[in-house]
Amino acid sequence: MSLLERMEKKRQLSGLATEQSPSYGARATPESDATGGTRLGKEEVFAQLKSKLHVRLVDDLVQADAADEASLLDLLNSFLLDESVVLTKAEHERLFRELTAEIRGYGPIDGLLHDDTLSEIMVVAHDQVYVERAGQLQETSVQFKNDDHVMRVIEKIVAPLGRRIDDATPYVDARLPDGSRVHAIIPPLALKGPCLTIRKFSAKPFTINDLIGFGTLTPPMARFLETAIAARLNVVVSGGTGSGKTTTLNVLSNFIGDGERIVTIEDAAELKLQQRHLVTLETRPPNVEGKGAVTIRDLVKNALRMRPDRIVVGEVRGAEALDMLQAMNTGHDGSLTTGHANSPRDILRRLETMVMMAGMELPMRAIREQIASAVDMIVQQSRLADGTRRITHVTEVLGMEGEQIVLQDIFEFEQTGRSHDGKVLGRHRPTGTVPSCMERLRSAGLAVNLDWFVDAGSIAAR
Repeated sequence: MSLLERMEKKRQLSGLATEQSPSYGARATPESDATGGTRLGKEEVFAQLKSKLHVRLVDDLVQADAADEASLLDLLNSFLLDESVVLTKAEHERLFRELTAEIRGYGPIDGLLHDDTLSEIMVVAHDQVYVERAGQLQETSVQFKNDDHVMRVIEKIVAPLGRRIDDATPYVDARLPDGSRVHAIIPPLALKGPCLTIRKFSAKPFTINDLIGFGTLTPPMARFLETAIAARLNVVVSGGTGSGKTTTLNVLSNFIGDGERIVTIEDAAELKLQQRHLVTLETRPPNVEGKGAVTIRDLVKNALRMRPDRIVVGEVRGAEALDMLQAMNTGHDGSLTTGHANSPRDILRRLETMVMMAGMELPMRAIREQIASAVDMIVQQSRLADGTRRITHVTEVLGMEGEQIVLQDIFEFEQTGRSHDGKVLGRHRPTGTVPSCMERLRSAGLAVNLDWFVDAGSIAAR
């Protein structure tokens, strides 16, 4: 006797015989509810049912090690039969979908992770989940049952990576199998309960044409940056949190030729370079005894022994800046990295601070000379008030003049106001300055168009 036949027989014995033999999708009538069927009309009733069912299924699946869809469906239907629960087809499908997310996925946020329109998922508390869509924050109706529920999802993310999160290590950086970046922090550091932030990345890596379409930069800016990367200029992508630095770095790195050996270094692997000759390195946290940590600085030092043509560091934020600058100055030109700063001048100050963190007793002028000699170009990116992301400056580093590093803007974003619906108005424009690296670009055999640096808007206005 099949499962559905057993369900039907039990319903008939309970006085629930109907004119037509119903499947699991048939809804009990209001009258039949009083005789054994459970009518699910309210969200809280549905949540209680799911919670009870989840406890039983988790135990069964863990013991049986059978977390496949067929086993889960069989267990679900057996539970409904035992409990005399009657569901519509839509309710059954929803319950199965949500339970599958709990068992095989990431619980309540599983659906959000599969939403390609989202760029960020933020669990502020078990009953507060926000997302970022098109640059705007939105609160969702998604909720976890309690703090323990959030913790189970966090542990499910970090455990396969060999990471841990507990009272001794109350925060962790990790990544999902699709490359999405995860940060979790728990009490006592997070006062409202476990906090989870997931930075999603497109399954299909963005191209330079995508960034042009988004308005991040213009075609002349794109062609200039492509030429600069091909000519092996050292480039730093600077910007604030969520400004799109990693995306831009990923796009720029794809201008590197296939014939070069590239070594990427990251805290949590996010870059998706398309080149074949690629070595990807990732840091490692300390073990339970507090030993065995491998830092970005350790990896940069190791990368120098691996005969790289290019070194790409996902982000410099500490003493590794000194090693990165030394690499750029000792034959590893054409390297790329990102850093947190709000302007091209700010990223230079940040680099100065990071070099001093290395513990080397260097005079400030020596540090600045090191930076001025190593960094050729700064690409400054910002997340504007309306949520859009723009490259606001492409700035050339010219060298030292006295005690200061001299900068020269090649392109900039000129903001002109806001529209009635809050959108930022403005345009990218060349400053009219021809970059001093022109000879270097030409000597590399690359075609450079001087029209890239002419403000067509100003010409039209005249």
